[in-house]
Amino acid sequence: MSALWYEKLLWFIVAVSLLVTVHEYGHYWVARRLGFKVLRFSVGFGRPLLKRVAGVDRTEYVVASIPLGGYVKLLDEREGNVAPAELHRAFTRRPVWQRICVLLAGPGFNFAFAILLLWGMLWASGITEVRAVVGDVKADTPAAMAGLASGEEIVAIDGAPVGGQRDVVFGLLDALSGSGTAALRVRGTDGATREATLAVPDLEARRRLTEPELLFVGLGFQFWQPPIPAVVGTVTPGGPAEQAGLRTGDRIVAVDGERISDFRTLVARISGAPGQSVAIGYERDGTEASVRLTIGSDTVDGRTVGRIQVTPAASVRYPDEMLRHTDLSPIAALGAAAREAWDMTVLQARLFSRMLLGQVSLKNLSGPLSIAEYAGESAAAGIGAFLGFLVLISLSLGFLNLLPIPILDGGQIVFQLIEGMKGSPLSDRAQALGQQLGILLLLLLMGVALFNDFARQLG
Repeated sequence: MSALWYEKLLWFIVAVSLLVTVHEYGHYWVARRLGFKVLRFSVGFGRPLLKRVAGVDRTEYVVASIPLGGYVKLLDEREGNVAPAELHRAFTRRPVWQRICVLLAGPGFNFAFAILLLWGMLWASGITEVRAVVGDVKADTPAAMAGLASGEEIVAIDGAPVGGQRDVVFGLLDALSGSGTAALRVRGTDGATREATLAVPDLEARRRLTEPELLFVGLGFQFWQPPIPAVVGTVTPGGPAEQAGLRTGDRIVAVDGERISDFRTLVARISGAPGQSVAIGYERDGTEASVRLTIGSDTVDGRTVGRIQVTPAASVRYPDEMLRHTDLSPIAALGAAAREAWDMTVLQARLFSRMLLGQVSLKNLSGPLSIAEYAGESAAAGIGAFLGFLVLISLSLGFLNLLPIPILDGGQIVFQLIEGMKGSPLSDRAQALGQQLGILLLLLLMGVALFNDFARQLG
């Protein structure tokens, strides 16, 4: 395992441990307030590394050796004998509404934690949105058929105003994975607005649009981006560029005599020629020279693309007129954070339900390898990106735990509701069957997620 993967694994452990601790603390805090007896609060599974016993109840606080989860153990007569004097504090003896409150508290704390992080981020930095201006439009694609043109700005989808590019991405995913059409309002460079309809009637084509990074490829347009100079930033050791002698600071000026205006043009030229031998013209210290190299290849979403393994020296910097910035007061930031958390959770629920119906690609399920990769990349990008990653994962953790799968909080809530309606708990056999079904469903989901992980890693 490379040093880079060790770093990603470290940030993955940090993120999971933090969010699981928040989740389990929710169960613990509400259980204590409602009079349940808490036997153990554990961060991680397996052999205890650190253990402290405290309080009147002699609760064990544990940090365990496997930092990929955690749990709160409550007094429960189903798991052993309970002293008669403490029966009233056992889980099954508490009122149904109190048990449901304890079960809801874990996901609830994840949602509250996400809102708290968003609140701090929005209060400190405000909201900066990049205008959703259309860039290149490919012929014979849904975007071209809708009449989208370069330079137009998307200002609404299905009647709902959009603030910027991020809103457009989510709006298109929601609309196209459902009905297959998205009614756009676009504003031209002259300021006039008009209607345009993106339509993808074929179910398989719509499902493919929902695969990671294929939305705009399938629709046939990209957002406008400012040009990035074709100056080499980093050169991957052992890659085609390094073997040919290219260095950091070199400006690529031509590929096989075709002039290169910016880094995006370079990527387009190289990605379409995997395995080909090409002449790379470059400028170094004011002098132009040329080298010949063989373009490497990589597989991205089932397509073979060319790579010379260099990165640009500069990042994308949008002109001021492309950005909208709004500073927020503490109260306004809290309201915006709550709305953002709600909107992301509702969209997640819609896409998940459509995934079960076959309308959204199963390739969106990510397992621990992908999450670890995202954790490392966001941490490398800075504290803001890592906090944004924590927000997304915390909301996902809260949502997934509310699914009515028996071994999750949502499934246990269903059991409590049934008991409340019928006046007695489900039989041990029914609960055991439910637990087995829950384990099977989770194994299926995890199997698909791990398959996706390995498929991404192997290209």
